[in-house]
Amino acid sequence: MEKVRRLRAMSSLCRQQAAYNSMNKWKLLAKAEYWDHLADLEVSSHFQQCNAIGSSEIAHPQAIETANDAGR
Repeated sequence: MEKVRRLRAMSSLCRQQAAYNSMNKWKLLAKAEYWDHLADLEVSSHFQQCNAIGSSEIAHPQAIETANDAGR
């Protein structure tokens, strides 16, 4: 999540610069959107990994219980 914080900070910096630099305002705002997009991808990836780990941990103990019950 540290990476997400840094990406959001870069977006914020671009937006602040756009406020003071009217010549490059649209270019800087586009860069800010790019950094926000990367942060969103990072958050999405993080939660997909968390959900994959969580679902495998939940399924695994059930498989062990089934194997123990079969041996009885």
